[in-house]
Parts: sequence; C-alpha cells; structure tokens
Amino acid sequence: MSAKTIKKAEKLVEEDGVALVSEDLYQVRSSSDKSKSYMVDGDTCDCFGFKNYYKFHHGKGTKATCSHLEAVKIFKSRNSK
Repeated sequence: MSAKTIKKAEKLVEEDGVALVSEDLYQVRSSSDKSKSYMVDGDTCDCFGFKNYYKFHHGKGTKATCSHLEAVKIFKSRNSK
C-alpha cells in the first residue's frame, strides 16, 4: 500500500473520522468529501477505491485495502491499549 494511503488513514483517525458502530463495524468519514462516509466491516469497505482495488492493482499480489480500512486498523491499534 502507498504512503499516501497511510497518511490519509492517519489523518482520518487524528480528526476523529472513525466511529465504532457495532462489533467489527465502523463508519469512516470520506477524506475527500466531509459529507460522505463509508462502512468498514471486518476487512471490507463499501468505498469505490476498495471495490475497484484489483482493477487498479491487477497482478501485484496485494490484498485489497483503502484509506478507510487502514484508518480502522490504526484506530483499533490505538484504542486497544
């Protein structure tokens, strides 16, 4: 994953853009449009970037991700202590 994705994810967490909805379900604000948000459930996200990850990264052997999913990972690691 790119450094840009991580930077966007960190900013989302720092700006309180991640909210726990229920066990393993999170609502994450869009980094480009503050009026939108996406749902992260486990290791999936309903944003366009996640849905089209393999189309854009075909053949690179990486697992689908997005800034929203990475923000949830950061949020969980910071709040598990």
